Amino acid sequence: MILAGLVYPVTHTAANGIPLGAETDERYRRMILFDTGLLQRLLNLDLSDIILENDTAFINKGPLAEVFVGCEFVKNMPADFPAALYCWQRDKKGSDAEIDYLVQRHNQIWSVEVKSGKTGKMQSLRIFMAQKQSPFGIRTSLENFCEYENIKVYPLYAAGNIVRE
Repeated sequence: MILAGLVYPVTHTAANGIPLGAETDERYRRMILFDTGLLQRLLNLDLSDIILENDTAFINKGPLAEVFVGCEFVKNMPADFPAALYCWQRDKKGSDAEIDYLVQRHNQIWSVEVKSGKTGKMQSLRIFMAQKQSPFGIRTSLENFCEYENIKVYPLYAAGNIVRE
């Protein structure tokens, strides 16, 4: 399915430096479908329910947002840059900290946390930034462009801008 381009692998990396692919662990790898429209169809979701209803609570809203952002990253990566997606998960017992996507840009590692709503604590993002001494983090959500201390916020619709900058 990977070779056919039907799914994109998101591979765990220790993220201790560049390149991100140097410290991967393929035992922790998740797959995202190559298209959010097909994903919605496979889940029997009516797009009008998502667009027109503000109070509908979908249990898969978060994973759908993650797939959307991952597809935007692949679609907007430079042609001379391999379309590889990475994530990070803390390897400490009892810790649920994970970063949805890591992007290598300008000899830096950018950590990207995906939120499907307007709120979220960003604990995993802060843990990653402290542990890896990252100068800033990125959050995608339904919010407009803004910044909280050293966390830049991009609206979900502008997720592709992260890899184009």
